[in-house]
Amino acid sequence: MSKNNNNSTFIVGMVFGGLLGTVAGILMAPRSGKETRQILKKSADALPEIAEDLSTTVQFQADRLSESAQTNWNDTLTRLKETVSAGLEASQREIQETSSPREMTVKSSSSPKPS
Repeated sequence: MSKNNNNSTFIVGMVFGGLLGTVAGILMAPRSGKETRQILKKSADALPEIAEDLSTTVQFQADRLSESAQTNWNDTLTRLKETVSAGLEASQREIQETSSPREMTVKSSSSPKPS
């Protein structure tokens, strides 16, 4: 019950504060009601154009970001392929270098020693 009472009090406070703010705004407005309505109408009329401009800008930025991400991904993928290739080559060289002395050791120890 306590939470419900707190929520109700909060809502009543919000409504009361909103009403007081509206009254204070009207009383202290620097323009007449007619001027304010004209400004609001012009602003409302300009909203579709502003929204279209914003949409175009967001689409442009998204495309640019996508291209940048694709370029970075391709660069990273190329470097990764080069690194893997270099690692494989180094691994092959290491295998060849380590297996060559062993073969020689195995061959020399299996050959008969002169008496």
